[in-house]
Amino acid sequence: MDVVGVEGEAAAGSAGGVRAVPAGPVGECEREPHPSDSLRTFGAVVQALREHAGLSRADLGVRVQYSKHTVESVELGRRMPDEAFVERAEEALGNTGALRKAARHLTRGEAGLAAWFRRWARLEREAVSLCTYECRLVPGLLQSEGYARAVFDNSIPLLPDEQTEAQVTARMERQAMMRERPTVPFGFIVEESVFRRGLGGAEAQVSMLEHVLELTAPRNVTLQVVPVELEFHGCLDGPMRILETPEGRRLGYSEGQQNGRLISDAKEMSLLCRRYDTLRSQALNPKDSRDLLERLRGEL
Repeated sequence: MDVVGVEGEAAAGSAGGVRAVPAGPVGECEREPHPSDSLRTFGAVVQALREHAGLSRADLGVRVQYSKHTVESVELGRRMPDEAFVERAEEALGNTGALRKAARHLTRGEAGLAAWFRRWARLEREAVSLCTYECRLVPGLLQSEGYARAVFDNSIPLLPDEQTEAQVTARMERQAMMRERPTVPFGFIVEESVFRRGLGGAEAQVSMLEHVLELTAPRNVTLQVVPVELEFHGCLDGPMRILETPEGRRLGYSEGQQNGRLISDAKEMSLLCRRYDTLRSQALNPKDSRDLLERLRGEL
């Protein structure tokens, strides 16, 4: 599931076990991403040039107009330097051109994804099948840009504009795998109430419904809607995701308030699969689900 305000990650425990990973403050996910090789390399160059110039981190911080803690985070590869930092550091450290050239190759590791979600996001990209049940929000893989922005705009506490944009971008980029993998089965079961919620207003709802209809049109993508009036329900314990690895192993993911967990235990996975299969038999079939979304779009 996609937590309001950020996309999550689980971390597996020991083999055959499960471990929940609590989240840190939301802002830290953006300010202190997991280091990438390019960030580490850039940071090492900054540190080498600073030490060669005989400057402390505090000294360099004064010259580039950033705190010594920011300088430290950049040097350790934990923070993406902005253009102002690069230009000021270049001037303060000799104008060799090294920092400007190195900055062109900077990439950050999975920006916009919460720490507890990153492992699952990596597994998704390699999965041979992926099934999602959602009862709170439109699944992240199906969200339109406007709907995603409405999700993040409803975060508590409020997110800075730059963080919202980073997370919207990450969510949209994550959807690319659906278009790039036309032979991988993607299955979605979503509660009807999710599509009726009105999150973001009428305009965002229309674009969301059109986006969902577009992304679920290919033959490898299946969407089933769980009607509001349903006597029996197989997944009352909440949202879930299930994938199959290239080795034929089934893994699951569940998420709550500011945390998520990767599920690898065979017995627990068997239970999740039974629940998902039960709900799939209770939900509307794909054609009726599509007809429902088209009717909802027409009502707006």
